[in-house]
Amino acid sequence: MGHVEDRWFKTVEGPDGKTARVKTSLYGKGLRYRVRYTDPATGRERKKSFPDRAKRAADDYLISVESDKLRGTYIDPAAGLILFRDFAETWMRTRRFDASTRETVEIRVRRHLYPFFGDKQLSSIRPSHIREWDTQITGVIGPGTRSVTFAHLRSILGAAVDDERIGKNPCSAKSVEPPRPDERKVVPWTLEQVQAVRAAIPARYQPVVDLGSACGLRQGEIFGLAVEDIDFVGGWVHVRRQVKRVRSRLVYGLPKNNKERRVPLAEAILDVLAQHIIDVPPLAVTLPWEDPASNKRVTATLLFTTTRKNAINRSDFNPDFWHPAVEKAGLPRDRANGMHALRHFYASALLDAGETIKALAAYLGHADPGFTLRTYTHLMPASEERTRAAIDALFGKPRTPLTPQRRPRRAWKRRFRSSKPV
Repeated sequence: MGHVEDRWFKTVEGPDGKTARVKTSLYGKGLRYRVRYTDPATGRERKKSFPDRAKRAADDYLISVESDKLRGTYIDPAAGLILFRDFAETWMRTRRFDASTRETVEIRVRRHLYPFFGDKQLSSIRPSHIREWDTQITGVIGPGTRSVTFAHLRSILGAAVDDERIGKNPCSAKSVEPPRPDERKVVPWTLEQVQAVRAAIPARYQPVVDLGSACGLRQGEIFGLAVEDIDFVGGWVHVRRQVKRVRSRLVYGLPKNNKERRVPLAEAILDVLAQHIIDVPPLAVTLPWEDPASNKRVTATLLFTTTRKNAINRSDFNPDFWHPAVEKAGLPRDRANGMHALRHFYASALLDAGETIKALAAYLGHADPGFTLRTYTHLMPASEERTRAAIDALFGKPRTPLTPQRRPRRAWKRRFRSSKPV
């Protein structure tokens, strides 16, 4: 059991057996009260000192420590003295990421978190610091990057809680409002726009547009597609790998979310791919798997390669071929018109045809169908007319589908427009 020691006085017993408090050699020097207790994890004695006239604060601290020990929630104060930078480096080293994700996380943490939190001790970080940091970076980085960086910060401090270095995560405080990315509604391209971009790209790479718009493949997945991934008999494309950049080098890796999938392949696209294989024979390309430093090498007979017989680097393909094609098609060169726009076109086409969200999520390779629903719910066919028709049928009034020439509610609008509110 701990106790509070008064360093300025000690109790001595006189010749007559009576006790008296006498001043020590430390009287008037330094902090007066010292709380002494045993650390339950190490068995070592811990101390914390308080100034003169702070006896109640010392008693309260001792009560708090002993209560935490009984509840099993005691945190060693010395554990939180580690700098945020040092703990974050350990967190990044021990967290399981694929190589490309790890590189991106390291850049965000070191560029956006270290300047503010790097030299702070973990135990000193308060919710007010989180709010101040968020205020400083607002407008400096985009809402999406700000939101993801906050998630990294919350994860790092959450790991510190798990390691019993701090008692609670300041990012979870009620006064801290997590930043959210801008919710922009997807505006899919029209078929004419897709065709215009396709026509503006060299013939060697035109099937790239077909695989994006008719199969919903990501750019890296298209560049990593091999001839053995195409099931010409069953009508499937198997998405097994992607080509991505890690530390400025190309590697193969699993598709996003580390999950392979297969996507239905229409006959029209099968014909395009068959002709492409004749015109531009596939080439075997060997790349490291996931990490450029890895000894593991994988060879795939890629459908799309450069004229130098290498895998395609998006950093070259986009400025050399994609951006000029987008501009030639009359579209602005911005983030909304990257190759990801082809996936949005694919999603809108399937939803318009009545495909389910669950199936669409599987074809797009989304880990959560809820994400697919949130992203594309505004593109789903409107149900208002189906609702009106169902109620009319229920009450025995057949409903004629609306046409641009027939607007039966206009008569009601005219009738009520003539009525003035009382």
